[in-house]
Amino acid sequence: MIKKTFSYIGIFFLNFLSLLPLSILYIFADLAYYIVYYIVPYRKKVVRENLQHSFPDKPLKEIIQIEKKFFSYFMDMVFEMLKMHSISATEIKKRVRFTNLDLVEAHFNKDESVLACTGHYGNWELGTMALGLNLSKPAYVIYKTLNNQIFDNWFYQLRTRFGNRFIPMKQTLRSIAGTRNEANIYCFAGDQTPFWNETNYWINFLNQPTAVLLGLEKIALQTNRPIFYFKTKVVKRGYYEIDCIPLCLNPKETEGHQISDMQFDLLEKIIKEEPAYWLWSHRRWKHKPQSAGQ
Repeated sequence: MIKKTFSYIGIFFLNFLSLLPLSILYIFADLAYYIVYYIVPYRKKVVRENLQHSFPDKPLKEIIQIEKKFFSYFMDMVFEMLKMHSISATEIKKRVRFTNLDLVEAHFNKDESVLACTGHYGNWELGTMALGLNLSKPAYVIYKTLNNQIFDNWFYQLRTRFGNRFIPMKQTLRSIAGTRNEANIYCFAGDQTPFWNETNYWINFLNQPTAVLLGLEKIALQTNRPIFYFKTKVVKRGYYEIDCIPLCLNPKETEGHQISDMQFDLLEKIIKEEPAYWLWSHRRWKHKPQSAGQ
């Protein structure tokens, strides 16, 4: 009961903050950066280790520069996500621009469905919200539910404000089967960590053995839906450009795990171009090949 009470108080406070303009929220973001980096470090050890293992040739000085830039951007992203509770559709369209989205619409015009993938790079939540405002057909987003049901419901309401449908990961196949008669797009964040007992494929990603979630690949091979990668670029504070890149237009012509390989090859290239905007605080490499019986 106490936990629920604090959760509701927290949500009330978040809703109130969301009413503030982003210019004010960014001041809070600057303050939060100094707190989580210098005073009460938040996963600083995890970020440092992830960066050092991913870029073993970079000197410590450069690693720390990327680390600081990550934490600064991470706080920006947190408050941008908070603003999503009250932000207008007009403001979103101003802040998130798409290029080559007509390639997806070309399939919709032929009553064909597509798949989309991206990584936890840039503000993926704001980008997903903007996607639903820019497409002529329904967008379904696959996500992992939160352990706290109250906050999970709050995030769900936030994420679906402008028509996107969010589908829990375990319901993916059922949802796809139920919507097979309509043209739509299903979106996946492919760089999440699979459960250790569901790990069947490993790649070398950012200089480390990395377990791969194969959901997108399996669905693509079953349905032969073309796959697009949504590449996010941080233009400036609070403004993004998302490029719609054809990743694999005929999945059934691929062999082995070619789809997953292409997805991670592109994500790695994007990260190396500007490392600070990926989610380094995530324990992405907590599983090792031997822990999954590999």
